Formats: sequence, C-alpha cells, structure tokens
Amino acid sequence: MARVHVDTWRETYRGLMSDAVLDDPALLSWRERFWAAALTDPKYKQNTVAVASSEGTLIGIAMSGPAPDNTTELQQLYVLYAYAAFHGSGVGTALLNAVMDPTVPSVLWVADPNPRAHAFYLKNGFVSDGAVKTEDGVREVRMARGI
Repeated sequence: MARVHVDTWRETYRGLMSDAVLDDPALLSWRERFWAAALTDPKYKQNTVAVASSEGTLIGIAMSGPAPDNTTELQQLYVLYAYAAFHGSGVGTALLNAVMDPTVPSVLWVADPNPRAHAFYLKNGFVSDGAVKTEDGVREVRMARGI
C-alpha cells in the first residue's frame, strides 16, 4: 500500500509538489508508517480502507473516515489513488464506492490544479464548496457531496 501511495503521488503531483519531497528517499518509509498506523492504531478504527488489484498486483488504494473536528455525521475521503495506467478503467469509482457511503454527507480535499481528479469527483457528485488550503506546498480545494 505504501509503494502504491508513493508511486501514485509521484505520478500525480510531479510539477505540483516539490521534487525534493517526491524524491525523498524517506518517503516510502514515511508512507509505510502511515499505513501501519492507519491499519492497526485504534484511533483509526472508524476509518474504511480499500485496495484494488489487477492480476494479483495492487493498483489502487483508498481510505475514508470521520471528518476531523466535526460534530455532525460527515465522512471525509483521505486517500484515493490508482496508477495512471488504470485511470478511466473504473478502479477509482470502485475504490470511492468501497470507502464512501453515498447517502452520508462527504468532503474531500483535492490538489488544484488537478483537472482529471476534479472531473472525476464532479462525475461522482462532489462540488467545490469554496474552501481552499495549502499543504506541503500544494494548493487544495475542498469538494463536498450531500451537504
């Protein structure tokens, strides 16, 4: 899962995120620690994780959970990545549907610009709600569904 996360970050964010971050030799071990915690730490027990595979090889990952500091029933998509070779194949939609209940109000943050991701989320019922933040040097916009 960590390898897919790192590889897809490099595919997705090259030119949007610092090359120093993307090429950092410690990036894989950082993502390994992230996934180890996400899968074993009790504080993430409400999260939902899904993976996609093709011919026995992991090709995509997704994770959602309760939105941070939220007092209402609001789910947030935290991770959704698939290798570029599988874009348009339905893998992203399958991962999204595996971790997000379409009947529950939802939010996510998406890099901007990232026209492919924006189009994907629009197709799946998300719209920009005007919130913007910058994280790791990447501008992100929040998209919401069912709110």
